[in-house]
Amino acid sequence: MKILFICSKEFDYAQDLAYSGLVKILGRHNVVEYPWNIKYHLPLKEYPKNLGYHSLSFRLPLLGQFDSFDLIILGAVKPDALHTYSKILSVIKNKPVVFIDGGDDDKVGGDFYRLKASNEFENVIQQKPFDIILKREYIPALHDKPGNIFPFPFSFPYNIGIKTQTEQEKKYEVSFWGRQWPPVREKALKILSGRYDCDTNGTILNQDFSTYKRKGKFYLEELAACKIVLNFRGGGWDTMRYWETPAVGSFMISQRPKISIPNNFEEGKHVVWCDDSLDDLIDKIDYYLQRPEERERMARNAKEHLETYHLNTKRAEFILEKARGIL
Repeated sequence: MKILFICSKEFDYAQDLAYSGLVKILGRHNVVEYPWNIKYHLPLKEYPKNLGYHSLSFRLPLLGQFDSFDLIILGAVKPDALHTYSKILSVIKNKPVVFIDGGDDDKVGGDFYRLKASNEFENVIQQKPFDIILKREYIPALHDKPGNIFPFPFSFPYNIGIKTQTEQEKKYEVSFWGRQWPPVREKALKILSGRYDCDTNGTILNQDFSTYKRKGKFYLEELAACKIVLNFRGGGWDTMRYWETPAVGSFMISQRPKISIPNNFEEGKHVVWCDDSLDDLIDKIDYYLQRPEERERMARNAKEHLETYHLNTKRAEFILEKARGIL
């Protein structure tokens, strides 16, 4: 299978993870991004802005040879990717198309409306409806019909390995390193203020991407050094932290995502859920801080489960499985 992967030049978690996973499976000559994206070929960015990078390569940019592709993928719900797709739609109309909607909005293409690209989006789907839609924020009540929409949550990159740490090596008790929006996060940070080692480890209000002290691979190494990592929804239910925490071998207490996640983690086996009200958050933290064996068992199970079902190569296999049904 040869894929034309229409991408946004901005970093996009769902898009970049899918691209890297597909290249790993099919090879870089069979997955050609358009327009050419230098971040996919040169190691210019740190984690998580490097999720599309596979390995050092020097492929020349594509110059419009679209007939040789079996499948078209619109990789992101970003206006620049949509504009590229719109420009070449007339010459790829006979090709099957997969749309990866990795946006925060639970409506299909919802981020196009937020980003003022709704007219172009509606014009595109009138000309050629998507054959398959892969939806990150998949709400069963909204997306079970029509039958061409499938859950497609984030994942963790197959090519980033972080050494797990033993209980004795872990230096932080409880962490949530993230912005305070939406309100559930602000509420959690206020509850945690003055408790455990939160004030000293950076689990505080008024955090932002520009002020994060832990960046790149160092962030993942620090996440691995936490006894308990907390996870709350962000713009969408699906967060990278939800996949990073088990990937680095740490134990997670999380809100239960309200989206459909095939082969999701299980309560008590891999993770622990807290109530959306957060009324039970402190009780659960207190309980598991005193039980390192239970934490380690669940963290170990979660890491194994993630590597079985939730690496980006597994997401790529899912794309190919669905694509074979429309080729």
